Amino acid sequence: MNDRTPSIPQSAMSAGARFRQALEVTSPLPIVGAMNPYCAMMAERVGHKALKVSVGAYSHGLPDLGVTTMNDLLNEVRRVTDACALPVMVDAETGYGGTLNISRLVKGLIKDGAAAMHIEDQVQQKRCGHRPGKAVVSKDEMLDRLKAALDARTDSSFFICARTDALAPEGLSSAIDRACAYMEAGADMIFAEACSDLAQYRAFVDALDRPHSVLANMAEFSKTPTFTLDELRSAGVSAAVFSTAASRAMAAAALKVYRAILRDGSTKNVIDIMQTRDELYEFLGYHAYEEKMNNVLAGKTRE
Repeated sequence: MNDRTPSIPQSAMSAGARFRQALEVTSPLPIVGAMNPYCAMMAERVGHKALKVSVGAYSHGLPDLGVTTMNDLLNEVRRVTDACALPVMVDAETGYGGTLNISRLVKGLIKDGAAAMHIEDQVQQKRCGHRPGKAVVSKDEMLDRLKAALDARTDSSFFICARTDALAPEGLSSAIDRACAYMEAGADMIFAEACSDLAQYRAFVDALDRPHSVLANMAEFSKTPTFTLDELRSAGVSAAVFSTAASRAMAAAALKVYRAILRDGSTKNVIDIMQTRDELYEFLGYHAYEEKMNNVLAGKTRE
């Protein structure tokens, strides 16, 4: 990562401004998925500068097919922003309805402490971005979605990223044409979904010709190879979301534990893949909570 020294105290900045500063400081900026508040706390503690929040498989047990609701998403955002100070980018799917729904969503996200969102040009009955059979709305309809989001901002620093899924159904030229129109309409960045090589990212970057213009999706087991941040930087990419990396790892570990209990009758053979009690307490700040509780109880005893 290419780090530069920030100049504005983060305590004086809104969540959106802090996200924008993170993009200036680190390029490409890794934006890591937090499936719950505890994961957000761990990511912050080890040094990450931005988080990604979405709802679906790991939070609600539902596939990425547009099944979740706006309230599902806002509840998830609140849980994370209450627990962690990092700026949060939110997966707003297709906006959860028409332009009035999008307006309501943006205002809710800002109120609940989100820093950024990405909204896509798939049809309402959407699919995972790396599955076949995707369909996109017209460019004009997506521009209406963007206008609704931009007009609804109560904080001008709130960061709005426009995602295009047009590469698969319409080809690179059409996807780039859409991306240029979305940026011209006021989008802060383009999420170029399901690129299969670095040259495609470079084509988006060159066509947009603006700083911090392209975000990549580093989704494992997908149409996009697992490029390194250095490789993405060489193509001009400014940010990369790692939405489900930690969630996939946690799910795989949990599955091993569940199977071990049935197979072995205990967890002794999978202890090595578990976080220890001491590590849990350290990330939670458990002992500080306990000390405060003990002080309160001691005061009551003296009374």
